[in-house]
Amino acid sequence: MIQDPTAVFAYIAAVLGAVFWASGQPSLKRLFDVLPPVIWAYFIPTLSTTFGIIPASSPAYGWMIRFLLPFSLLLLMITIDLRSVLKLGPMALIMVCAGTLGIVIGGPISLLVFGQFLPENAWTGFAALSGSWIGGTANMVAIAESVGTPESILGPIIVVDTVVGYGWMGILLLMSAWQHKYDQRTGANTAALEETTRRLEEMEQHRRPMLLRDLAMIVGLGFGGAVIAVALGGAMPSLGDPTIISSTTWAVLIVVTVGLALSFTPVSNVEEAGASRVGYAALYLLLGAIGAQADLKAVLATPLFLLAGALWLFIHALILFGVARLIKAPLFFVATGSMANVGGAASAPVVAGVYHPAMAPVGLLMAVAGYVLGIYAALGCAWILGVIGG
Repeated sequence: MIQDPTAVFAYIAAVLGAVFWASGQPSLKRLFDVLPPVIWAYFIPTLSTTFGIIPASSPAYGWMIRFLLPFSLLLLMITIDLRSVLKLGPMALIMVCAGTLGIVIGGPISLLVFGQFLPENAWTGFAALSGSWIGGTANMVAIAESVGTPESILGPIIVVDTVVGYGWMGILLLMSAWQHKYDQRTGANTAALEETTRRLEEMEQHRRPMLLRDLAMIVGLGFGGAVIAVALGGAMPSLGDPTIISSTTWAVLIVVTVGLALSFTPVSNVEEAGASRVGYAALYLLLGAIGAQADLKAVLATPLFLLAGALWLFIHALILFGVARLIKAPLFFVATGSMANVGGAASAPVVAGVYHPAMAPVGLLMAVAGYVLGIYAALGCAWILGVIGG
């Protein structure tokens, strides 16, 4: 029904606005306590695509993903209190590594279970998916090129990546409503997390009303930085064979590095006017664009691949929860450590922000760690898959 890219963008923005308006209504408080706004912000565009209101493919989505991601990342990194985040200690990195291990182990097991029912070269699709689930789309493309994944296999894999990957994200978002019960029942060590959250939330006390001048500066800084980062990323050479660092990865690394550097300068004072909130709004718009590309009707076309993907992430989750019990990690680190792998920089800050609103930058840093580990771990997983399915 809606095809024009501007109208598609407006529809997603209107959905986001309606969701957050509804979440502020006292009569709907219980509903949004169980199903947070981010669930609706993701799944309403998904259902809109399924029922033909908006298309599954639109230039609007490409633009939003290309520019809103660095826009939001830059604003979030500028406003981060890195000293407080570093006090979280090794727990965050351990959970990212546990999530990576779960993907590396889960892929081969899933292929052993379902491989006999799938096409002969299905392992190449599994290898590409391992790249996506340990670092993001850039890694998926790199691994797919490395192992020669044919289009006939890559198509179903993209469906699995979207439906299963973001379906798991939806589950993690739902679980945020029970994080306190989980932490109490498992005896999780939340002291460092609570202290970091407290210090980050103290910045709220220095907030002031956002003026037009502030908004103009924030939007100009964010989009100016995003466009420059994308341009510089496109001009940088791809590294590795297969590609380890692509133009997209360069753009993310640039905004993260520059943003972190600026967080130690007076530029970080834009947070007093609420710069991070503008970054969050961009992240939620980005999430809507991602959700709009997940056409649920595609599930029927690839049932076995979807079951294989579901088993894969189930093993990933088991390992994450097992490690979390061993080191007494809070549910926040389980969810964010998982999304740092499966969702990458676009999703990990969103999930982290739902669990603890002040902690979205922590999710971003964990996702960056996932990028660093991703290509090497995915290449190792691809080799194992090749041995099994080759």
